Amino acid sequence: MDSAWIAMAMGILILVASMASVELGISVALIEIILGVVASNGFGLHTTPWIDFLASFASIVLTFLAGAEVDPDVMQERLKESLWIGGISFLVPFLGAWMAAYYLFGWDWKAAQICGVALSTTSLAVVYAVLVETGLTHTTLGKIIMASTFVTDFGTALALSLMFVRPTWWLVPFLLVSAGLVIVMPRLQPWFFSRYGGRVIEPEIKGAFAALLVLMYFAQRAESHAVLPAFVLGLAAARILQANREQQRRFRVVAFALLTPFFFIKSGMNVSLTAVAANLGLTAGLLTVKLLAKWVGVYPTARRYLSEGATYTTLLMSTGLTFGTISSLYGLNAGIITKDQFSVLVTVVVLSAVVPTWIAQRFFQPAPRPTDRGRASAGMAPGVADPRTRKTSGEE
Repeated sequence: MDSAWIAMAMGILILVASMASVELGISVALIEIILGVVASNGFGLHTTPWIDFLASFASIVLTFLAGAEVDPDVMQERLKESLWIGGISFLVPFLGAWMAAYYLFGWDWKAAQICGVALSTTSLAVVYAVLVETGLTHTTLGKIIMASTFVTDFGTALALSLMFVRPTWWLVPFLLVSAGLVIVMPRLQPWFFSRYGGRVIEPEIKGAFAALLVLMYFAQRAESHAVLPAFVLGLAAARILQANREQQRRFRVVAFALLTPFFFIKSGMNVSLTAVAANLGLTAGLLTVKLLAKWVGVYPTARRYLSEGATYTTLLMSTGLTFGTISSLYGLNAGIITKDQFSVLVTVVVLSAVVPTWIAQRFFQPAPRPTDRGRASAGMAPGVADPRTRKTSGEE
């Protein structure tokens, strides 16, 4: 397949996913993942270097936007809830999947550790996409869920780094550059917006993209990932972006129209149905372990702090994608897990993105309260949430 044919096929898949999302009232991210599985296994569509790059960049952009949606005041006020929910969401599945892989499924110790790391995650990309589409990003519930997701993924990244990744000297410049951008960018934004803002060439979006590309470069050199620094950068820029809602809306439009479909479709392409069929029992077992561990850990804590949205919170915190795939790929490249184990882990990660999200949207999605709904409408991108929000949340 040449690049032009693959680009054409991807464009058609992206359009079909959007249309199906509107008709079915299901998050477009889930449909894009499913279409990626079908296209790869049924029609031989494969990824390319340019798709890999766009998908990687999309995960960083999504994480940055998710951080920008978190209200710093709400995060400070609800820090205890976010730390408890996010911490438990990481720790219980991490230990549960690790022990299950070693004692129940016979994996060796290091492979079981990779399994624990990969299945401990919550997908910030999936959570953010779903909250945007359902109009919950500006609600207290949505902000706490995103902050908790950050805590979970921070635990996952820390565990992977401490247990497996050997730091190189590039880690120092990566940390320095990340800290410098977090400190400097919010201070430059008021001047930058007043001097260059409001133009059709969108210097504000280009400036944010440039900063994220810098993070990606130094993260790659350090053999790390830019997702967590991107979230912190978005959090640092949150006040500026929330004061410029039109600019934030345009940023969303660019991300959801062009970048994020490549991320979700490529994620589906990682699933090998042949390997899954050969290891169906193992796949079902690990998926059950992850979802059960998330439920046992998150639900009682969410019930205590978010009684009205405890089930919805638990289901969204059960999703996994970016860090789960990254951890699995690291284990494969390092020779810690086999190709079959990798396929099983990636399949479980993708299924954990699809199954809990579908259940949450279909049966447990809370409608934004009137006070929240008014705030959310100011920042929603047209065509992102309207039809699906009405179908799934019962607002109208």
